Amino acid sequence: MRAAVYRGDSRIEIEEVPVPEIGPGELLLRVEACGICHTDLKKIEHNLLEPPRIFGHETAGVVVRAGAGAGGFQPGDRVIAFHHVPCGECFYCRRKLYAQCPVYKRVGVTAGFEPAGGGFAQYVRVMPWIVQGGVERFGADVPFARACLVEPVNTCHKAVVQVDPRRGETLLIQGQGPIGLIFTMLVRRAGARVLATDSIRRRRELALRFGAEEVWDPQLTDVEREVKRCTEGRGADAVIVAVSAPGIVEEAMRSSRPGSRILLFAQTSHQERVELSGADICVGERALFGSYSASVDLQKESARLVFSGEVPVELVVSHRLPLDQIRHGIQLAQHPDAESLKIIVEPQPRWAE
Repeated sequence: MRAAVYRGDSRIEIEEVPVPEIGPGELLLRVEACGICHTDLKKIEHNLLEPPRIFGHETAGVVVRAGAGAGGFQPGDRVIAFHHVPCGECFYCRRKLYAQCPVYKRVGVTAGFEPAGGGFAQYVRVMPWIVQGGVERFGADVPFARACLVEPVNTCHKAVVQVDPRRGETLLIQGQGPIGLIFTMLVRRAGARVLATDSIRRRRELALRFGAEEVWDPQLTDVEREVKRCTEGRGADAVIVAVSAPGIVEEAMRSSRPGSRILLFAQTSHQERVELSGADICVGERALFGSYSASVDLQKESARLVFSGEVPVELVVSHRLPLDQIRHGIQLAQHPDAESLKIIVEPQPRWAE
């Protein structure tokens, strides 16, 4: 099969690799769609993991082989597969901090080499603990390019639950890329008012379409002043930092009111550093916290929101690229143009559709 293999030095090579062998309790999926995620981009750009690896974890496909005892899944089932599932029993799982669970940190989907998600390949092997708790079926009426977005929707859903937006509150969402736009949909669905920022015009237009009340270009606008204008001089009740950029957390702090909640979502690399006034947090009684990865508690609800179309995530997909064009997709995701949003890789030949 063909796969996009990370070979170090920020290089991705299209190579022929063996189709994974599966064992009891495992599934072999034919990958039909896999989203390009910024966590994978950071791993590639900053060489955070040892090569060789096959990345890609926002995976939707078709079961082509099922091992004995594979949870009732059958060849022909259309499914999405999460790449992390917690044990449900450890210290962290008992506190619902699933992303800190040692079992959760083990990647359970691979296309070969050290498990790394594998969705940037034509086939992936899904390991038993993922089959048991991290695979969701969907119907033929759901496009694969929509279905593969269940995982990113889950990560955003988890963060929104932590932020706990309430009716009558005003939230500032910094960044209206694919993740920021999903946040806008989910926060509006919760009944809160959304203010947003992004430097790309099309993204600002989509944010308004999805329910944001006002959206500003942070390169041309004093965001703190505008947020305070919209909140009787107080500042936002909560801020979701949905993009990584120098000074953006400081801007979140300035744009929030005393007693507000500030959630960091995009700051996933150890190279990123933030310098804040301790008094802005302590004296200002602000809560600063993070949210990372998905929640198994929200898995089925997130799948329902995507499969039903209740959250129209397909509207954030701008490109569907064959595997041979993945390097172009990565460059576009790292350096978006005026039109690019979510980029989906479709590893199967077009005639296979």
